[in-house]
Amino acid sequence: MKNLLRSTCCLLAISLFSCTTLQPPAQDTDATQSTADTETTAVEPLIAGAIPDQDPEKLQRLYGLLADYLSETLEVPVEYKPVTDYRAAVTAFKVGDLDLVWFGGLTGVQARLQVDGAQAIAQRNIDTEFHSVLIANVNSGLDGLASAEELTQLKGKTLTFGSESSTSGRLMPQYFLEQAGVNLEDFQGEVGFSGSHDVTIQLVEAGTYDVGMLSEEVWESRLEAGEFDTNKVKEIWRTPAYFNYHWVISPAVDERYGEGFSEKVQAALFALDPKNPDHAEILDLFSAESFIPTTNENYIGIETVGRKIGKVQ
Repeated sequence: MKNLLRSTCCLLAISLFSCTTLQPPAQDTDATQSTADTETTAVEPLIAGAIPDQDPEKLQRLYGLLADYLSETLEVPVEYKPVTDYRAAVTAFKVGDLDLVWFGGLTGVQARLQVDGAQAIAQRNIDTEFHSVLIANVNSGLDGLASAEELTQLKGKTLTFGSESSTSGRLMPQYFLEQAGVNLEDFQGEVGFSGSHDVTIQLVEAGTYDVGMLSEEVWESRLEAGEFDTNKVKEIWRTPAYFNYHWVISPAVDERYGEGFSEKVQAALFALDPKNPDHAEILDLFSAESFIPTTNENYIGIETVGRKIGKVQ
């Protein structure tokens, strides 16, 4: 009888132990819910870009600083995504890979025509009256030109523009040349396309081309920094003024972050203050004193010229 009782107790103990150890561990429901909420509410980043008109390292530094500023100000993650060329910037904006882009006048027009509701929201203080600079190698035989009429002296010389889609490095220079009676066929050989303003300076400085056309802002900043030899290359003429660089924003950002978000981005750009050392660094890299308002209508003239030479369809 004692043996039977002892066996029964052992079986009962084993049964209880088995039931206890087979039960799943208790979960922290609050922690699980919190993780799910975090995954659900993760904010998609705002992707900013720019036409690659200058040295890539300089652009990376500039837009990295700007992305950090916008992230803090807008309270959404902002990332800078570089592109290979001007056309790639327009295409990326068209397909939605870029939300906010620093365009030149022409590329801004090209991009906005392909995205309904896209808006030009800001420009630098210098972009209301922008100019292109004509530079020449000192061995070209060319000196300062007193007026546009003297551009005929360029006939028979070699010329390089910047990118094919550059406003200040191709579009407006070609327009003003043609207004003065100088066509691309009047230059020796084929007209070159350097791809960027910095490379244009380098090619003319080296004597690869007699003359080149580029952004006044890049020319002046490189001149001030002493980045080229003024005994080899010099400025000989400037174009009349025109509207140029500007920020273009996609209407998709208002759908993603809420109505009025475009205006918040615009306000953040306007709020960059040269008296704030961190802001001043960004503005200096943009060669700007401030960002000011602009609208799509300011670039109708650029669109007209673009259609005239076949760069806008």
